Amino acid sequence: MGALDDLLVGAVDAFPRGRLEALLAQGRPLRVKLGFDPTKPDLHLGHAVVLEGLRRFQQAGHQVVLIIGDFTARIGDPTGKEAARPPLTASEVAANARTYLEQLGRMIDLDKAEIHHNATWLEPMDLAGVLRLLGEATVAQMLARDNFARRHERGDAIGLHELLYPLLQGQDSVEIRADVELGGDDQRFNLLVGRDLQATAGQEPQACVTYGLLVGTDGHEKMSKSIGNDIPLTCPPEDMYGRVMSVPDAALPDWWRLASARGADEVRAVCADLAAGSLHPRDAKMRLARAIVARFHDAEAAGIAEEAFVRRFQERALPLEIPDADAWPAGMPLSPLLVKLGLAATTSDARRLVTQGGVRCHGPEGTVETLGEPMMPVGPERVGQILQVGKRRFVRFGRPGTA
Repeated sequence: MGALDDLLVGAVDAFPRGRLEALLAQGRPLRVKLGFDPTKPDLHLGHAVVLEGLRRFQQAGHQVVLIIGDFTARIGDPTGKEAARPPLTASEVAANARTYLEQLGRMIDLDKAEIHHNATWLEPMDLAGVLRLLGEATVAQMLARDNFARRHERGDAIGLHELLYPLLQGQDSVEIRADVELGGDDQRFNLLVGRDLQATAGQEPQACVTYGLLVGTDGHEKMSKSIGNDIPLTCPPEDMYGRVMSVPDAALPDWWRLASARGADEVRAVCADLAAGSLHPRDAKMRLARAIVARFHDAEAAGIAEEAFVRRFQERALPLEIPDADAWPAGMPLSPLLVKLGLAATTSDARRLVTQGGVRCHGPEGTVETLGEPMMPVGPERVGQILQVGKRRFVRFGRPGTA
């Protein structure tokens, strides 16, 4: 049923200690649960970190159980949120959920998976059932969570429905009798609640496995479509390749560990070579981009995407090595921004470069825009784009700051 090291590639923790090993020692297929709330229509590479773990369990012969959280998505998981999430309607959730299975099928053999929608058992729950569930936790336990504690200390509103969310997710584990639940490292609290509810229901509590959170293409924030630093699983090959190439060098070790889906030995070797300086970040990034595109498309598409990327940079006279600008003052007018970024000596020098057509911005899909207004504000929509001044000065907009 799979060696432990092979199953846990990319995992941060497996707890309680020894529980997963004991389950594997039984020599039977385990019921391995993973839930997704369809709050957005697209899955991205951040989701794929945990999906890779699920794929490994499935390939080892275990029973994959997918939970489409069509009921819990209407509440919204408060994990990691500093404010209440806006509620979604049932129709919005249903529209988002329709795309999920096709995307999940890129990594999981859906013909061999169990697929459940948690509205099946949560929607019919009456008030007595809700009160019973609420009795399984205390307000103190919920407020001990970091995000709730911070909001409570600031005096921010915390809806009672938000406190209910971990219990509803935990009830999913009871309903499908999970042996193992997988989740992101920020899901630890929710996974433990599932264990508590299973014990109350007379079931053997599940083992929990958590995985690292992939930072987005900005290299700082957790990957999120709402931030715009994501790479959707449905991304076309050339776009996917280009977005991986925009990842800052400093984030490469984490991306290799979490997003490459390569073997542990190869990942360790790449990270060691990067740290030693014997592997150039550009080469490590191109190798990573090829691996990711091949994973979600195929090897031929990855080769074509790489050729197109190199050709596009050569044709646009762009170097393959471009420094990243982090915490740049988003919203600052163009001329003083050029000085701030070290691309012009003085504001008057910057104004002259702009008015003479010497400042361009390279956007997605090969677009090039000449920036001809010296005082135009440069906003956060430029993240990931390449600013060119003259023929030889370049910078890629990374994580923005404030003007």
